[in-house]
Amino acid sequence: MVFAEVLPSWKGHRVSAPADVTGTAETPVRRPTDVLRAYVALTKPRVIELLLVTTIPAMCLAARGFPSLWLVLATLVGGTMAAASANALNCVFDADIDAVMKRTRSRPLVRHTVPPRSALIFGLVLGVASFGMLWATTNLLAAVLAVAAILFYVLVYTMVLKRRTSQNIVWGGAAGCMPVVIGWAAVTDSLAWPALVMFGVIFFWTPPHFWALAIKFRDDYKAAGVPMLPVVATAQQVSRQIIIYSWVMVACTLLLVPATGWVYATFAILFGGWFLITAHRLHRAVLRGVENNPMVLFHVSNTYLMLVFIALAVDSVLHLPVFGWPF
Repeated sequence: MVFAEVLPSWKGHRVSAPADVTGTAETPVRRPTDVLRAYVALTKPRVIELLLVTTIPAMCLAARGFPSLWLVLATLVGGTMAAASANALNCVFDADIDAVMKRTRSRPLVRHTVPPRSALIFGLVLGVASFGMLWATTNLLAAVLAVAAILFYVLVYTMVLKRRTSQNIVWGGAAGCMPVVIGWAAVTDSLAWPALVMFGVIFFWTPPHFWALAIKFRDDYKAAGVPMLPVVATAQQVSRQIIIYSWVMVACTLLLVPATGWVYATFAILFGGWFLITAHRLHRAVLRGVENNPMVLFHVSNTYLMLVFIALAVDSVLHLPVFGWPF
């Protein structure tokens, strides 16, 4: 589903990587702890944290309570390895972009703390390990979904969409929606409509979340030749798209009400209103041409997603249905 307006075609270009990103420069000798930190940085742990926040509530809803601690731990470990694999491989293929953007110049491949070949092997090993971990401890469906998320993020988003279309984060963000589906599958060994609705919530949450960040770092993306929407569209067009996706996201959260209870329904409405007010404030500031800070919406979006899914987990454990509909 695409809401973005037809925009002028973006003649993106591939950025030439500086010599120190290609592996030709000599890597300085570092302490083992520095090397360990560099490999951890490749996995983008802060991104993984947000993904895992959505996994446990999805498992609670699937179980209509709290699943076994062993299953939760196994799913989180396997899911973490899958996300880490995707992020590490993303760093490998985006090294030329990361070297140009101020926001990403401290990443390991740019600073040469990890050789590109080693980062590639690291990412691939993590991907294989995540499949084996999830298959052995949960089920084959969850393992296959995890690998599908890795392949989609790397092959479709990183290598194709990111450099070619302003809709990159819309469709590429589907990979970030997979943890809820994987969590559901880990519990039930199947898929059902609540899992798809949770997928939709994160799918429609991603554009407002990421475009707010992209507005802040618009010049970075422009210099790197990445056609993020704020680079190729006017500020008014971007803020309008943020409003549309925000409303659809909040509406999508309410689709879960028949499978949840009063706790979730109440907080989904309250937190949704908070998100919408923040998004509309940004839009009004853009229309009036007054100074605004898009990072306010970015930070609100992080907190919003966490709170909505925490409410979902609490509601699932309490099990106080609104309609009592089965799923």
